[in-house]
Amino acid sequence: MEVQVNEEQRDRTLRALAALMTDNNESRKTISKGLRSIIRKVRSNISKDVHSYLENDPRKAYMAVKSAVYRRILGGNVSIFSPRKAGRRCIMTKERKLDRNPHQRGGNRRRRSDRTEQLDGYYGKDRAFVLRFLNGGTVDRQTRYGRRGSVRATRLFEVPAAYHMDWAADALSNTLVTELEYQFNRRYK
Repeated sequence: MEVQVNEEQRDRTLRALAALMTDNNESRKTISKGLRSIIRKVRSNISKDVHSYLENDPRKAYMAVKSAVYRRILGGNVSIFSPRKAGRRCIMTKERKLDRNPHQRGGNRRRRSDRTEQLDGYYGKDRAFVLRFLNGGTVDRQTRYGRRGSVRATRLFEVPAAYHMDWAADALSNTLVTELEYQFNRRYK
């Protein structure tokens, strides 16, 4: 049995395959670009899902969903923001029924604490703690004024994130197959 190898064709194939490796800057940039666009789309979809779940969200807590694409390795993630410092402050004053009619009987006349005012001043991505509370829930809380209750865990971030990341894996694999096939055919000529 005798096998003949066309060395010129073998070398062309090896060069085309070497160009597809992630060590090659051009293919790495192409893969990273596709990954970045898919991760952005996933972040946008998760943020929309969270926004649709929160019926009354005047301080825009849904904006606390962040995305990141890694530089050293090809990968990324979508998560809830964990800001190290607070951003800009937003002052939202709700008109109370008691303010319109100060002589009415009943109603809540307790003064709002400074901490409540501070927490209500957070806006957008600084409201990530709200998403964490809603996602994981809280324990039963007691104050000097009585029982404050607890927040039930809703998993409002976990469920859409798992669904959209599965979609992202499929979309990324399809994108990689078509892009790498195009690059191989371009180099193989």
